[in-house]
Amino acid sequence: MGIVSAPALESAASGIRWDLSALFDSTSDPRISVTWENALREAERFAERYRGMVEKQQLDGEGLLGAIKAYESLTNEASKPVLYGNLLFAADTGNPSLGAFLQSQMEKMSELRIGLMFFELELQGADDAYIQRLLEYPGLADYRHFVQTTRAFSPHKLSETEEVLLEETANTGSRAWQRLHDEATANHTYHYKDPLTGETEDCAQEMILDKLRDPDRRIRQAAADAFTEGLKELQRVVVFLYNTLLADKKLEDRLRKFEHAESSRHLANELDKDTVDLVMQLCKQRSDLVARYYTVKRDILGLPELTHVDRYAPLFETKEKKTWEEAKEIVLKSFASFSPEMAERAQEFFDKSWIDAEPRPGKSGGAFCSSNTVDTHPVLFQTYLGDLSDVMTLSHEMGHGVHASLSRVQSPLNYHGTLPLAELASIFGEMITFETIVAGASLKDKLALYAEKIEGIFASVHRQAAMFRFEQRCHKKRREEGELSPEDFRSIWQEEIQSMFGSSIKLGEQHSYWWEYVGHFVFAPFYVYAYSFGELLTLSTYQMAKAQGPEFADKYVQVLRLGGSKTPHELMSIINVDLRSKEFWQGGFAAIDSLVSDFERLWAQYRSEGS
Repeated sequence: MGIVSAPALESAASGIRWDLSALFDSTSDPRISVTWENALREAERFAERYRGMVEKQQLDGEGLLGAIKAYESLTNEASKPVLYGNLLFAADTGNPSLGAFLQSQMEKMSELRIGLMFFELELQGADDAYIQRLLEYPGLADYRHFVQTTRAFSPHKLSETEEVLLEETANTGSRAWQRLHDEATANHTYHYKDPLTGETEDCAQEMILDKLRDPDRRIRQAAADAFTEGLKELQRVVVFLYNTLLADKKLEDRLRKFEHAESSRHLANELDKDTVDLVMQLCKQRSDLVARYYTVKRDILGLPELTHVDRYAPLFETKEKKTWEEAKEIVLKSFASFSPEMAERAQEFFDKSWIDAEPRPGKSGGAFCSSNTVDTHPVLFQTYLGDLSDVMTLSHEMGHGVHASLSRVQSPLNYHGTLPLAELASIFGEMITFETIVAGASLKDKLALYAEKIEGIFASVHRQAAMFRFEQRCHKKRREEGELSPEDFRSIWQEEIQSMFGSSIKLGEQHSYWWEYVGHFVFAPFYVYAYSFGELLTLSTYQMAKAQGPEFADKYVQVLRLGGSKTPHELMSIINVDLRSKEFWQGGFAAIDSLVSDFERLWAQYRSEGS
């Protein structure tokens, strides 16, 4: 059969592209070069004024406040060209000129970081008693968290010469490998053979992944065949680059004296190892919920066995589609039902073109919210194909967007929260949207909606915990035994993902290659557990919200508005949550149990009514 080109990816989101003019107008915008000229000049002045001042204890509280504010303003402005380059590249990874532009911005940022590096190093190395005296100055109250989190890395800091060397080599080292993974996976062509027509279609990754959710098992199997073959073609490159990144992290962790591969992530997330281990252990222990659900799904689908091909299969033949306008209405209505202010913030994203949702070849996979800077605005990124899962993705990213919009009242250094709490708003957005959709659904549609929601929760909680274990084992093996073979990666991946399903799903050999496309392993080691944290945190707090009503909504918005100005423990104490409490986290699993029970009840009702 002849090869036909992929369709034009027509969808209800055609033409929905973001407006990035709050940053710059184009890669040739003269403001970009002006930004760098000003930043580098100000960095020199900053160094002339403040180098050695903290180290020699020559700053008082007012002096340190002036230094922090100057540093904050400088880094805020300099971040804009890099943010712009990243956003342009995500929207069109196949454009080599955009890749080159991004690389040039990253190199300029490295030059700036090198010039400013002394300041945080001096803060880290300063005498504790001296810093505590400075922090008594009232004007530094808003920057206490910045100083404390910076100093948390004190035991792991290197000399300035060593820090400069690591920064200078990063763009041709780890960051280059990360970019290669993004370019290779986003632009790879998957050759899908339609089982109904026999024609071969060249597909981008997002299209293939979408076909894995098709109601026709033949189409899902053909998609799995194409996806696996495509990843086999990429295997040599991905295995080599990931081995290189594992070795790179091993080296840096040794230099910085981090005990475990994940230690630096815990420190950045402001979480202790015991808290993370507690949540990860509970995820593994409660995998019975996953097996219980998929046992029912197997009954509904009428299959003797479920495999990796059936994991995200819809329950019924009909796949409801939502236009972009319908998705917008659903999300805004949902947010308004919880908090009018959240809905007002969400409305801005639609009104001011802060969303890029149009499907396009070369567009990076996945979805994200880029918070950008306090004096610009956040933007959202996804590929909207009209499925209900895309509506949920929109609500997820809109939760991030609302969080970022609310926290713009903070100063730049207090703007960004830690990863686990960053997921709180996004998953909360999903939950309120889910309830809005379910409220008006038929019994059959409710079953399908519950299935999608529960599977999404498992993907966030149990799958991300399994991926965390995959990373732990890969890093440990690389450190103790040397390079991992393709078979090593596939074996570890298969074992850890299979463990969450028990005997309810049998992951076929094809699935063993699917670790290759997970970008988080490459660009953000151990990021994944933030999803488990965020989902469980939200499920527990959402039950509190329903019980407490408007009073909770006000406190919740207050937490979002505080951004990263306090630790996760301090922020969650505002809504009376103790992150170290095993009982609190068990509340999240109780909520999942309740959803699975509802699903089982709906299925029993559906069968009894002979629907």
